[in-house]
Amino acid sequence: MAMHAYATTFNNVNVPIIKLTESPPEFHSIPTTTIPLCPPSLLLYIYTLTEPSLFIDPSSYFLNHKNMGSLTHIVEDCMGVLQLFSDGSVHRCSLKDINFPFPAVNDNSVDFKDVVFDRKLNISLRVYRPKSHASPTPANLPVVFYFHGGGFCVGSRVWPNCHNCCIRLASELNALVVAPDYRLAPEHKLPAAVDDALTAVEWLQREALMSEGSGDCDAWLGGGMVDFDRVYVVGDSSGGNMAHHVAVRLGAGSVKVAPVRVRGYVLLAPFFGGVERTKSEEGPSETFLNLEILDRFWRLSLPKGETRDHPMANPFGPNSPSLEEVDLDPILVIAGGNEMLKDRVEIYSRRLKELGKKIEYVDFHGQQHGFLTNDPYSEVANEALQVIKRFMIENSN
Repeated sequence: MAMHAYATTFNNVNVPIIKLTESPPEFHSIPTTTIPLCPPSLLLYIYTLTEPSLFIDPSSYFLNHKNMGSLTHIVEDCMGVLQLFSDGSVHRCSLKDINFPFPAVNDNSVDFKDVVFDRKLNISLRVYRPKSHASPTPANLPVVFYFHGGGFCVGSRVWPNCHNCCIRLASELNALVVAPDYRLAPEHKLPAAVDDALTAVEWLQREALMSEGSGDCDAWLGGGMVDFDRVYVVGDSSGGNMAHHVAVRLGAGSVKVAPVRVRGYVLLAPFFGGVERTKSEEGPSETFLNLEILDRFWRLSLPKGETRDHPMANPFGPNSPSLEEVDLDPILVIAGGNEMLKDRVEIYSRRLKELGKKIEYVDFHGQQHGFLTNDPYSEVANEALQVIKRFMIENSN
């Protein structure tokens, strides 16, 4: 193998192998625009020493796309899907370049469409409607918001796991599901994601007001198709964190967004943090999650210089506003028994209960993070959906 040639590949990117005693090779270009997600078994970076005198460092030889005369390197890498470079630039994989371990499903039970809800920032949401409710019926559909996960850094309404989960929510809960995208870190630090979540709820408020008058509301929302008095907010992982903060900002009764009435919040293993580790955070790692990934998401998403005790990460941190006097609508918290976030989620639920809030915690034994979103057609997902349905019925008025 010739020295200074492309000798191997890393995440489908050509990587040079050089001798430690020799100077780095000169490049005209190195492809960095197609970096698909590697299989889960290869998520950890493995630098293989094929010879004692050879060393592979795939993060050190990417040319600065702004200044082709200087080298830059990766300082944060989220499984190849998101990469932050030393010059502050960010690379994101396109959807077609990510090898998802699950295909998108269309079981023909639901129609869906995309709508721009924030024209200023050009952010869209996806609306899912059961085909059985294509026309007004005596029992109008409740509305379920679904905020996707991804550590505030990755994810989208169009990712197949999120899409599949929303189809199941719409069909099983017999609801109109609204799945907004939101601005992601590190380009947009927290609380940008929560701000966008509230903007999505305000979009529904505008549609509700137009449906009451002569305004031109969305055809899927007008004409008595949905019940704006029965709205629920579901969030998975970082989306669960967002659901908590939306609940705090809106308060009980959600009068700020009337005639929309949020009846309850469902937090699926909400992504909270803290400087002091919990026992479950220390391990063991999960199939798709470890402490390094959790910490990386916080480094990328929190405001510069902040720690995991920031109020956006830790609702009960030393500088977090007290929730004692905050009236909250009912909250359902669901977690897997084998989650790294389990202890922190339990602490969150217990602390709110001690403050007199109406909160329920349900643990699914043996399950890992994202068990409902990533496999929404499984038997345990069906059980979780029944728990959510019961919660919705109990808090419908």
